[in-house]
Amino acid sequence: MKIIVTGSAGFIGFHLSKRLLNEGHQVIGIDNVNDYYDTQLKEDRLRQLTHDNFIFVRTDLEDSKTINQTFERYMPEIVVNLAAQAGVRYSLKNPHAYINSNIVGFMNILETCRHYKVEHLIYASSSSVYGANTKMPFSVHDNVDHPVSLYAATKKANELMAHTYSHLYGLPTTGLRFFTVYGPWGRPDMALFLFTKAILNGEPIKVFNNGNMMRDFTYIDDIVESIYRLIQKKPEPNPNWDGKKPDPGTSYAPYRVYNIGNSNPVNLMDFITAIEEKLGIEAKKEFLPLQAGDVPATYADVEDLYNEINFRPQTSIKEGVSKFIDWYLDYYGVKVK
Repeated sequence: MKIIVTGSAGFIGFHLSKRLLNEGHQVIGIDNVNDYYDTQLKEDRLRQLTHDNFIFVRTDLEDSKTINQTFERYMPEIVVNLAAQAGVRYSLKNPHAYINSNIVGFMNILETCRHYKVEHLIYASSSSVYGANTKMPFSVHDNVDHPVSLYAATKKANELMAHTYSHLYGLPTTGLRFFTVYGPWGRPDMALFLFTKAILNGEPIKVFNNGNMMRDFTYIDDIVESIYRLIQKKPEPNPNWDGKKPDPGTSYAPYRVYNIGNSNPVNLMDFITAIEEKLGIEAKKEFLPLQAGDVPATYADVEDLYNEINFRPQTSIKEGVSKFIDWYLDYYGVKVK
């Protein structure tokens, strides 16, 4: 198949593109390679994707002309939209970036998918949409109307926009609520990367909410496997959907949302211990209060995902952290004493 992957120089987009190429698909990657974090890491990911079936288009999602030309030239059957301005904390500092990329950019993707008769649009949402919800585990069938960061609000908006296009134009859309993704080639602004770098440099790590955090850490290979299986599962209208008792997770339109998480929350201190044990170094810790926009716990109910694709993420923290640190030491040429 011809598949457009936006955000192909990003963490998840890179790994998905690599898997799709290995499976024999043609991948048209779109990314603006912005400087939200180290662009060298993004360029190095792209070099890993050198392949006869990989075409790269360097542009912003907000550039509707180039996005339209790309769809017209390659006529993709599937679109996986993983490009976005990421980061909960950064959304407090630079809110306009989130509106431009996550709202305006996503609008352009929806419009081109509509006009070029794309068979299935899969797009990244986030566990952040659960916001102030405290009922655990988080279910796609629960309302998510109380976001606590602009980033989360844009992801909720993406789900609403997608539903509109599924309703109006019959565009099959699948939203993916990712839960704290980690692994090799990961994002430098995420905890595992930050902690590993600080510990190796002998610097203190910042432990928010005084360590009283639970995260449903999800290994990148489990994320990619889930997306790959869902690509082949176009959403169907739910014949039992009832407007008097509306189910947020399904619809009378060809629309679905899924949690993709390990469904096994890990205490932040246990996560730090796994890093310390792998490195053989005890971290210096700076305990801090909960940051604005953060939530103390995430926990994914993945039964819908399992029922749809017969797969659930299950890589253990110990295994996943070990693989990340092996990559980190190799990529940066670090020797542990």
